Amino acid sequence: MKTTIACVVLALSMGVAHASDIIGVYGLISKVTLEPNAEHPQRIQISGVFAMSKPKPEFFGDDYLPPQRGYLYFTLPADRSELALKEWADLKALAGAGKVVAFGGRDQFRMLRVRPSTEKLSSPDPYRLEVGAIRVRTDTDYAPVKSLMQFKD
Repeated sequence: MKTTIACVVLALSMGVAHASDIIGVYGLISKVTLEPNAEHPQRIQISGVFAMSKPKPEFFGDDYLPPQRGYLYFTLPADRSELALKEWADLKALAGAGKVVAFGGRDQFRMLRVRPSTEKLSSPDPYRLEVGAIRVRTDTDYAPVKSLMQFKD
């Protein structure tokens, strides 16, 4: 599994992705809100534009939904919370920077949705540690990244 993740990280850093893309979501993060506060976060709201992996039965593939503006809402996992908090800090650091970030695993994100910004915060999804938060080059023709860079409301 570590070899697979290393290959994905290498491919993404080169701006190239393969049919075995295991990333759950590519996003342009505009804002990250930690709840109840930044000192003792238990939940995270990640706002921006997201290209989510398509719901489909197989694990691998490179199909992503068209970009959607809204937010993702997660609760801190009970196990490995320190690692999750580091990942949340990485996501927060990229907020508003105009950088594409890849995170989460395809198996989790194919069951999640981008919540519209008008939707009231409720029932956060469990945050699962998968591939980490990976900054992705934007000078690529890879469909989910290119669609985020061309996204217009």
